[in-house]
Amino acid sequence: MENLESMPRPEIILVADTVAREKNIDKEDVFTAMEIAIQKGARSKYGAEHDIRAKIDRKTGAISLARYREVVADDAVIENEAAQLPLSRAKDYDPNAEVGSFLIDPLPPIDFGRIAAQTAKQVIVQKVREAERNKQFEEYKEKIGTIVNGTVKRNEFGNLVLDIGKTEAILRRDEIIPREKFKNGDRIRAYVLDVRRENRGPQIFLSRTCPEFLAKLFAQEVPEIYDGIVKIMGVARDPGSKAKIAVKADDVTVDAVGACVGLRGIRVQAVVSELQGEKIDVVPYSEDKAQYIVSALAPAEVTKVVLDEENNRIEAVVPQEQFSAAIGRRGQNVKLASQLLGCDIDVLTEEQEQERRNNENKVRSQRFMEALDVDEMIAHLLIVEGFSTVDEIAMVPLSELSEIEGFDEDVAKELQSRAQEFVAKRDKDFAAKRKSLGIDEKLLGINGLDQDMIITLAEKGVKTIDDLADLASDELIEMLGENVLSEVEANRIIMEAREHWFAEEEK
Repeated sequence: MENLESMPRPEIILVADTVAREKNIDKEDVFTAMEIAIQKGARSKYGAEHDIRAKIDRKTGAISLARYREVVADDAVIENEAAQLPLSRAKDYDPNAEVGSFLIDPLPPIDFGRIAAQTAKQVIVQKVREAERNKQFEEYKEKIGTIVNGTVKRNEFGNLVLDIGKTEAILRRDEIIPREKFKNGDRIRAYVLDVRRENRGPQIFLSRTCPEFLAKLFAQEVPEIYDGIVKIMGVARDPGSKAKIAVKADDVTVDAVGACVGLRGIRVQAVVSELQGEKIDVVPYSEDKAQYIVSALAPAEVTKVVLDEENNRIEAVVPQEQFSAAIGRRGQNVKLASQLLGCDIDVLTEEQEQERRNNENKVRSQRFMEALDVDEMIAHLLIVEGFSTVDEIAMVPLSELSEIEGFDEDVAKELQSRAQEFVAKRDKDFAAKRKSLGIDEKLLGINGLDQDMIITLAEKGVKTIDDLADLASDELIEMLGENVLSEVEANRIIMEAREHWFAEEEK
């Protein structure tokens, strides 16, 4: 059946055009809001239980109203008699009716009363406001990861509300650089951190402390970064105090660091001024991790780098007089370098590194002498050749042992035989002790704990992975004895033991 249409209403088209233009929203959203308003007014006249739908002709403005009744199966439960109709009854009105289709009854255009018109106006205003918010959300969602300019409107308990054009944004207290003070009317540049859809409109969160803000500032000041000639490979910040930024250029003829610093430091100084005097080290990035570490710890001079890929740790050795520069004020320099590389960096002086190495070698030498029944000279030769455990000697190809200076094939065979006998006996004794002490099998899977350590811990009451996880690093070091574990190694072992706690919390 065809709908009864009202006369063309050009004023409807005019209103839709005007609202869409003034509010800068899609005209279709305005038409939809008007249709919803008309439907609401019609339902207040005919009854809210009816499914009444309105349609506005987009060209003429003519309004058509119709009542919709859904055709359902005869045995279906009727939830709304005004909006649903069994198939057998629907056939009386339309022989072609089928389940799922609608019977459409045209209604005459209605003349809105004052209350109905007011209700319609409220719906239109509400829907237009929703459309405005959706448009703002989509617009600013695309600006996540960019810098925007804003003016301070008010201060709410330390959080700043900024006018950024068409809407407001929030610069939280913890996203403001320390010691920064702003008053109403001040102009601020900030990084769009997040945009969230909320009932009162899109909530836009800004930041001046995040590393990305510094990176974007450099992109604005350095054309080579903007053009992609120079790439930012990492940023680490202690906001308001110091920062490090790693850069590289694929073209070897381009000086990446020089491009960022600028002639007489003019480019980096512009960023420093924006960040309230935050000192910035521009670091050359290198695929060679050791070289990258040396650059990241500048201005300190690094004499040696030891990489521990398995535990994601780095050891940097510096001369005694460079130790303070490497650590930095309040540990700042090494902390930023660690953030830049994404791993922990331990800084040692040459004397500390030598002393630790001597202690480690002393412990290893004593173990070799006891396990293999050899003198100190042979134990020292094994250590010099890179052997650190009896297990390595037991498993290594015989040719590697016989190639050691001063060893022949017979000596190599005897050493390996003694090592294999020692390992077999130790494993047998360990299995028996493990059973008698009730040691949890999971302890055996912790990297850095050998059988002797596990037995020592079990004899002192640490028999499960939870017992180990409950320890502090100094407790673990004290239990195992002097020179067995460093504080860094102890912390890593304890954190590995706690991993299952974090996994259970996530579940």
